[in-house]
Amino acid sequence: MNAHEIFADFIQRPIDAVESLPNLNAQQLNTHPAGHPNSVAWLLWHTGREIDVQLSDLSGKQQVWEEFRERFGLGELGDSVGYGHTSEQAEQIKINDQKLLVDYVSACAHALGEYVASLAEVDLDEVIDSNWEPPVTRGIRLVSIVDDAAQHVGQAAYSAGAVVTTS
Repeated sequence: MNAHEIFADFIQRPIDAVESLPNLNAQQLNTHPAGHPNSVAWLLWHTGREIDVQLSDLSGKQQVWEEFRERFGLGELGDSVGYGHTSEQAEQIKINDQKLLVDYVSACAHALGEYVASLAEVDLDEVIDSNWEPPVTRGIRLVSIVDDAAQHVGQAAYSAGAVVTTS
């Protein structure tokens, strides 16, 4: 396998996991298990946002969010990524449509895959952030984006299991 094939498979993993979540109703999507500020809805929204914002920064292209903003109806808070949200802000992210969340995460991950496919392998070695030691290359940033997405989708799956069991 070459780097493009590895990334394509790696990027597909969070999509598959999101599509495999149990069907949740609005209450289950927005439940905060054990009082945690992050609901399944928040976790999936955040997954899409973190992919989308970082991809836009890398590619210079418009965020996928532009196509989804009105459908989510979250106002200005929805334009954020969720990093640093207070408990109150996280609880304001209420989304009643699981398919909308799945569609957004999938669209962002597919856009990421298209971006990676457009790169030459040498582009992956380009240093894009020298504020870290060692400096961050484009390839390392891409791995970080997908790793973060996989972790958050895993948290959503765990939380979904908890809310289905207690409902």
